[in-house]
Amino acid sequence: MRVALIGAQGQLASDIARHWDSVGLGVSGELISLSHGDLDVTDAAQVRDVISTLRPSIVINTAAFTQVDDCEQQQGKAMLVNADGPRNLAEACREIGARLVHFSTDYVFDGSKRTPYTESDQPSPINVYGASKLAGEQIVRDVLPSNHVIIRTSGLYGSAGMSGNRLNFVEKMIGLAADNKPIRVVNDQVCTPTSTSEVARAVLNLLTSEAIGTFHLTSAGQCSWLEFASEILSIEGVKTELTPVTSGEFGAAAKRPAYSVLMSDRLEEMGMSPLPAWERSLREYLEARRPISPVAPG
Repeated sequence: MRVALIGAQGQLASDIARHWDSVGLGVSGELISLSHGDLDVTDAAQVRDVISTLRPSIVINTAAFTQVDDCEQQQGKAMLVNADGPRNLAEACREIGARLVHFSTDYVFDGSKRTPYTESDQPSPINVYGASKLAGEQIVRDVLPSNHVIIRTSGLYGSAGMSGNRLNFVEKMIGLAADNKPIRVVNDQVCTPTSTSEVARAVLNLLTSEAIGTFHLTSAGQCSWLEFASEILSIEGVKTELTPVTSGEFGAAAKRPAYSVLMSDRLEEMGMSPLPAWERSLREYLEARRPISPVAPG
């Protein structure tokens, strides 16, 4: 099996690559990691050339324009990356008979429910980001009706988001707490924060199956962003005042769904176990990021 991994420098792709050779996940073969410098998904000619040259049996697309607020001001870019990009990949995959694994988001839903969304629920996005990701989903289904996997997930954080200009939410909270000032966090948006490491493991298990269609893949449970922030600081032993605010008070450019918890009926159909609870995955992430204490000389 030869697999092309698109968007290789992101949080999710980094963990997919890290777990590729893990014992027990059942995957084997060659993983080819492609960064934006190697492959720009918005360049149809380049996508066709690279995919036709590599001839992978599976293409995993993690490339996306994910800055939700920026998407409101840059609608053209959002559609170019999140819809036209998947189209280019899907058409290239169709030419060589490859399966496309494409990632989407909980933000394809409007948040009007108060019970978890399943794969059979009707999407209805309320911001540009969600609309662009839904457009990408629909294009992939149309171009590759019997040779695609679409994975919706939520609130991703992983080790590749620990530094640089795109810190994940966990790292942002830890960084803000270090300033010992009150932190404003919204308390009226409920989702399921999810570790990219756990998603990566599940995705690699899916690759060994004949899975086709749409899957929801998140940690178990649910919480508000305020509750998530509180748990982060509690595990870290940091005492900083968290100030709850409404979405309106926070004033983000893009409207977010008030409730976007995902539940997967499809995973059960595939005989796969659900991901661990978000609290457990968060604790494992925070423990892994701590430096190893030096061993005292004997």
